[in-house]
Amino acid sequence: MTAIVDYGVGNLFSLTSSLQALGLETEVTGAPARLRAADRILLPGVGAFGDARAKLDAAGLVPTLLEEAERKPLLGICLGMQLLFDRSFEYGEHPGLGLIPGEVADLREDIGDETLKVPHMGWNRLDIKKDDPLFKYFQSGEYVYYVHSFYARRCSGNVLGTSRYGDAAVTGAVRRGSVWGAQFHPEKSGDAGLRLLRAFAEL
Repeated sequence: MTAIVDYGVGNLFSLTSSLQALGLETEVTGAPARLRAADRILLPGVGAFGDARAKLDAAGLVPTLLEEAERKPLLGICLGMQLLFDRSFEYGEHPGLGLIPGEVADLREDIGDETLKVPHMGWNRLDIKKDDPLFKYFQSGEYVYYVHSFYARRCSGNVLGTSRYGDAAVTGAVRRGSVWGAQFHPEKSGDAGLRLLRAFAEL
């Protein structure tokens, strides 16, 4: 069973619908016991980093996520991926979960072209930098869907794939041990995204 973490932040319907379309057993839950019982965990997220971290803390889910990330696959999506890092500088400085070394910074600092719009919104190709089981059904150069204003950097040792936006090599996918992250939205990335979710469900 794949558990989708419900902590009041995230596009749960689209993600649940995508997993169900793949015929995968799925449960949306904010209960630590159900997360422990799951085979793998999806951590979604939309909105601001600080607010999301506060809601995880308020729900008492941080210790459970840190424990479970050591023994089963966990995939953070969009803001859920950003929460995996050490810290974010979105409207101040906020601590992350520290599961992957790196920081989350304003995309405008690094794209180098003031005419490019932020948020970075729309389709962009994902160039695979490291082979990984997450890409079992996915090929380098396929297009995925992004919606974000901040991105992970100083994390090169754990980067699986990037997308070019101006001068920035946007961190699109990461992995450290049993923890994966996708800055793009697999559930909004058509067939390519579904194939990536299928591969995650087979980990």
